[in-house]
Amino acid sequence: MATHDTTETTDSTTGSTEEAVDWKTKLRYVLNSDFVRSSPYWGIPFLLMGFAVYGGIGYNLAVSFTDYAGIGRPEFTDLNLEMYRTALADESFRQAAFQNFVLLVGFTSISLGLGLFLAVLIDHGIRYRETIQTIYLLPMALSFVVTAQLWLWMYSSGDNGVLNVFVTTLGFESVNWLGNPRLALAAVIFALVWQFSGYAMVVFLAGLQSLPSDQFEAAKVDGASPTKTYLRIIIPQLKQASVGAAVVLMLFALKAFDFLYAISGDYRPPNGTDILATLMVREAFQYGQWAYGAAIATLLLLLSLAVIAPYLVFQYRQGSL
Repeated sequence: MATHDTTETTDSTTGSTEEAVDWKTKLRYVLNSDFVRSSPYWGIPFLLMGFAVYGGIGYNLAVSFTDYAGIGRPEFTDLNLEMYRTALADESFRQAAFQNFVLLVGFTSISLGLGLFLAVLIDHGIRYRETIQTIYLLPMALSFVVTAQLWLWMYSSGDNGVLNVFVTTLGFESVNWLGNPRLALAAVIFALVWQFSGYAMVVFLAGLQSLPSDQFEAAKVDGASPTKTYLRIIIPQLKQASVGAAVVLMLFALKAFDFLYAISGDYRPPNGTDILATLMVREAFQYGQWAYGAAIATLLLLLSLAVIAPYLVFQYRQGSL
């Protein structure tokens, strides 16, 4: 009996020792992993980004559930959805959301179409391809503020407005491009397309040049014209480039506040061009409605996530994530 007890005690001690050794081995493996050993390099930036970015997003979300008006500190004792109900019932919010949607769709689709057209021309080997590529890519180097000032001068209704000088030379009356609510948003879209169509061109051109050249040769042998080759064979293979460029352009459209602020010189842009970003800043900084502005900012963040999420799903299904 005593021998049996000694055997059980020995087995228990051996098991505990093996568990301790196994635990130490696992700990040593974790401490020697690349993730832990590289943590001094990425840990501090990760914490700073988490505090400055995600901490700010969380605080903004919390403020949007209050009635904070900029005086004192927000009271987080009575959280509610009143500011979101106010936004959905506000005519200014609905109008800004609609104009933001028109800007997003119009700007993105025109930029993609023009960029694809230019990329096909350059890939097809037209003359002066390097010059054309440089001309359309240069506006990307400009900031929103510089672009706004340039087009503010172009759209000027006075004698110095380039477009109106051209219009009056043709015998027509000058046009108030930014003062007319029916033309203001189209004028803004045109200016943004001028700046960002070069980006779409570069993305599509990279996609075209990554395709194997034997496809062109096979289509040529089969008697297909260059137009049919691009429309039926080449362009359908640019799905990934199209989706990536579209996401970037849509995000630019959602955050075009600085362009509209620079072109108007005020928190209220020209009639017909108010978007969610300008409404958010105006409500918070000009009217002091910080909770309402925080609610609009949260809705704008949700719109951005609605743009990015399908792209991430697409990339995951393509095996790129």
